[in-house]
Amino acid sequence: MQQTSLHPMLNVAIKAARAAGAIMSRASLDLEALRINTKSPNDFVTEVDHACEGVIIETLLGAYPDHGILAEESGRTHGAKHSEFVWIIDPLDGTTNFIHGFPVYCTSIALAHRGVVQQAVVYDPTRNDLFYATKGRGAFLNDRRLRVSKRTRMSDALIGTGFPFRRGDNFKRYLKMFEEVMQQCAGLRRPGAAALDLCYVAAGSYDGFFETGLQPWDIAAGSLIVSEAGGLIGNFTGEADYLHQREVVAGNPKIYAQLVQTLTPYSRVIKEDELNAPAPAAPAEPVAVPAAKKRGPVRIKKTEGDDAPL
Repeated sequence: MQQTSLHPMLNVAIKAARAAGAIMSRASLDLEALRINTKSPNDFVTEVDHACEGVIIETLLGAYPDHGILAEESGRTHGAKHSEFVWIIDPLDGTTNFIHGFPVYCTSIALAHRGVVQQAVVYDPTRNDLFYATKGRGAFLNDRRLRVSKRTRMSDALIGTGFPFRRGDNFKRYLKMFEEVMQQCAGLRRPGAAALDLCYVAAGSYDGFFETGLQPWDIAAGSLIVSEAGGLIGNFTGEADYLHQREVVAGNPKIYAQLVQTLTPYSRVIKEDELNAPAPAAPAEPVAVPAAKKRGPVRIKKTEGDDAPL
C-alpha cells in the first residue's frame, strides 16, 4: 500500500488504528488476565478498550490538537469542544467477541467535517485487514479497490445483521424484521462487529446489512467505506440521516432498495405531523410510518445515550 498517496489525515488515522490493533493482538495472547467491567447487561468494556482509545486519541491529537473527539468510552472529554473537525472513534468494536477469543473485532476511526465523514479507517488486527476511504477517492482493502456486489435478487443475497442485546432494545420488533428478511434472502450472518459488517458490504462479501441500536462510532467509518465502494446507506426509510437514529441499512443499490422496502414499517422515525396530531381516544401501540408517507420533515425519537449533532 502506497501510503504516500493517501490524505495526511487518513495516514494519521491509519497509524492510530494500527497502534490500537497492536494492543489488541498482545492482549489476545492472554485473555485470562483481562479485567472486564460491565457497563450494562451484556455490554462489556475492558482495559484493552481503554488502552486502545487512549493511544488513538494521543496519536490523533498529537497531529491535530485543535480537532474534536467523540469516542465510545470517553465521549467528548478530549480534544477541542467546538471544532468543525471531529474524530469519531470506536477503539474496540466487538468487545464481547474479543473477551471470548472469537476473532471478529476491529478498531474504527472516522473524521467528520461539519458532520460529514471525510476520512475512514477500520482495522481488523486478526487478519491484518485495513479498510480505508477518503471522501471522493474510493474505498480500499489494503491496496485493493473495493466495489459492492452486483447481485440484484434478494433470493441470492447474503445479508449481515446484528442482534439487539442491551436492556431496552426491542427484541420483538427485531425478531419480526429478522423473520421477514430471513425468508427473502439466501442467508443471514451475525459476526458481531458492525464496523466490519459495513466493510463486508463494501467488499461485496455481503449484499446488504441492517441493525438497530447502533451509535455513531459504530457506523461512522463504515458508512463512508460503503458509499465510496458504490453502496448505499441510510435509515430504515432510506433517508440519509442515520448516524444518530440507532438504525441503519446498507447494501448494493438493488439490495438496499429491497431491504428498505421491507424495513420501512419498523423504522423509529416519526413524521412531524403525526407527532402533532391529536392523541387517540384510547391507548394504542405506536403506528409504524408507512412507506408512502415517509416524505417531508422527520423528527428523531431521542433515546438515552443519543449524542448532540456533530
